[in-house]
Amino acid sequence: MNDLITFSVTVFTGFFAIMNPIANAPIFLSLVEGADYKTRKIIAGRSALIAFLIVVVFVLLGKFIFELFGITIPAFKITGGILIFYVGFEMLQSKKSAVKHLKDPNIDENIAVSPLGIPILAGPGTIVTAMNYVTDAHFIHIAVVLSVFALMCLLTFIFFLVSEKLLELIGNNVISVIGKIMGLIIAIIGTNMVIEGVKLAFNLH
Repeated sequence: MNDLITFSVTVFTGFFAIMNPIANAPIFLSLVEGADYKTRKIIAGRSALIAFLIVVVFVLLGKFIFELFGITIPAFKITGGILIFYVGFEMLQSKKSAVKHLKDPNIDENIAVSPLGIPILAGPGTIVTAMNYVTDAHFIHIAVVLSVFALMCLLTFIFFLVSEKLLELIGNNVISVIGKIMGLIIAIIGTNMVIEGVKLAFNLH
């Protein structure tokens, strides 16, 4: 039971760091600028749902994808770890997201799908993180990963709804500091994935 709780906390920390709903709130606000509260709520809900469905597909079909393309778990962990480390490193360097903000957004579901659903919420880093937690995992662990990610999507939805008040309350400077802390955590997670991959590849225990 304790192992399951520890696993759940680890998964939550990983998802929270990579998705960072606090830092994503200003991005959401800029994308839906000019929209009323009802429209913002619809877009926030759709983007969270789309992100959840994308990750569910990769989590459930991960092993099939591995077999289809001949991907080994050590190779996945090493490559995924490098990718996640790079994401964390960019956050530490305070580099802005490559996602383009729309100057005059069409307030429809297109924004919810892209760029909000993917790649902002369910980007490569999120997908790799999710698949890393379920490689060679038992059904209960897969259920925990999906449940925790569902919780993260709900939290993101809430943060999106209160994004305007959140920005007024804590300001851009605090959000930037939080982003750096999350970047450090992500980089550490990526490094740990690489170490695990190397151990598996060379049978080091």
